Amino acid sequence: MGSTPRVGIFDYGIGNLRSVQKAFEVQGVEAHLYTTAEQLQQCDKLVLPGVGAFGDCMKGLEASGLRPLAEQWIADGKPLLGICVGFQMLLERSHEFGTHQGLGVIKGEVKPFRGAVSAELKIPQMGWNTVRFLQPSVLTQGLAEQEHFYFVHSFYCDVQEPGAILGQTEYGITYCTALQKGRLYGTQFHPEKSSAAGLQILKNFAEKG
Repeated sequence: MGSTPRVGIFDYGIGNLRSVQKAFEVQGVEAHLYTTAEQLQQCDKLVLPGVGAFGDCMKGLEASGLRPLAEQWIADGKPLLGICVGFQMLLERSHEFGTHQGLGVIKGEVKPFRGAVSAELKIPQMGWNTVRFLQPSVLTQGLAEQEHFYFVHSFYCDVQEPGAILGQTEYGITYCTALQKGRLYGTQFHPEKSSAAGLQILKNFAEKG
């Protein structure tokens, strides 16, 4: 491999992932949508996206045969970034449409906003909100302590590993929206839809993560 990092994006049948790929490409980062473990293993860094329901995403990852690769990649301490539901999948379980087991590499659960926040707040949270970063990270180099990012979600991550919480957001409650544990990263927001700050996070992950 050359000096330019090669980013592989898990393509496991959960929707259009082109926007994530394009966000890397506009910064000169080589990024590919891959459907097989053989392809993904040739990459330097992996991105686990997720859209829709948690259970559907976990089933899709299982059906694609890519779950063992994701688990081994994380266990080996290689760089992986989970985005949106891909971030949620790193936790132990979700309570979206029943209870579903996640990858379980981060202690915590995915819980509904409904019942946890004021009934006056719109669910899903859709639009821009502030993320306050709690600790230094290669992921946030070049960013301010507080930045705005784009969110679309009805469930939030209740992370039970305080040291892994990189950023928090307030939406009726204060909850984890960015995570780092070793070279494992996650964002509840969509960096690919978050203008300059989001693109900076993707660039940092590709070049320094």
